Amino acid sequence: MLIDPRHLHILAAIVDSGGLSEGARSLGKSQPSLSRIVSNLEARLGEPLFVKGRRPLEPTELGAKLAVEGRAIGLATQTAQEIAAQFSTGHAGSIRVAGTPIFMDGVISTIIAGFQDAYPELRIDQSYGYPDELIDALRAGTINIGICPMEFADVPDDMDFQRILKGRNVIACGAAHPLTRSKSFRLEDISEYPWITQPAGSPLFQDLRDVLASIGVSDFKVSYSGGTLSSIINVLAGSKALTVLPFSVVYMQPKNTIHALPIRIEHPKRELGLLWSKEKDHLPAARQFIRHLTKQFDGVSQAIAERQRQEIWRE
Repeated sequence: MLIDPRHLHILAAIVDSGGLSEGARSLGKSQPSLSRIVSNLEARLGEPLFVKGRRPLEPTELGAKLAVEGRAIGLATQTAQEIAAQFSTGHAGSIRVAGTPIFMDGVISTIIAGFQDAYPELRIDQSYGYPDELIDALRAGTINIGICPMEFADVPDDMDFQRILKGRNVIACGAAHPLTRSKSFRLEDISEYPWITQPAGSPLFQDLRDVLASIGVSDFKVSYSGGTLSSIINVLAGSKALTVLPFSVVYMQPKNTIHALPIRIEHPKRELGLLWSKEKDHLPAARQFIRHLTKQFDGVSQAIAERQRQEIWRE
């Protein structure tokens, strides 16, 4: 015998309220409609649900047991409504994000930590990739958002790109590097030191070659290559090696680890931004994440601009 779960919920409200009128008020329904529901349910069951002649209403043994199930149904309904509300407002769910390793580890991970502190019910599934890989993943639907540096001219027609940070690179070294103690030095002086190169597929790999070429250095010593950001920072901190990193990445590190040399170098035309497919609608959680990232990077951009104004950059 099939019983409408809504009728059990109504039965529980009547039992808990002590009467039809009281139950109707608690549910926002009319007393006659509840009376009809109880009568129809008793007819289907072939058993009374309330003891006749008792005031306030007293459930029979069957009525009391069915009311227990009605309470569970009511609780489950309330929980389901709360879950649906959290998903629809972007306070629950999951987001699949991928981005270039240096930015994800050096900048985005810190912002993700703050995001999850504000939205603890949201889950972030993060992976890595360079722009071409991110575009393929977005088209395949395996990620919701890509985070990478790109030029607007390279953004495919089926993708949207929202800039969040202007591209700016710096020559970075360990905080105890000899050049950090030098009051004056020439660009040529940096060519005496070994270099750390990014993985060959990284845009920073070509950026480093471009920087060295701009100061007339074509033959340079590579002391370390292909590592993660964490390993690059460790090598910088413990050696005299130099490398090229985004200023935002250096800015986000503790000052006693790595340092940006005050040397003006040519910056890439690429800008860090959020990439997503035009053909796939954003889930509420993804929209929440985009709003959070955009807001946080507004603050990062202002802080970096202030740092630049406070420092003297050599030509």
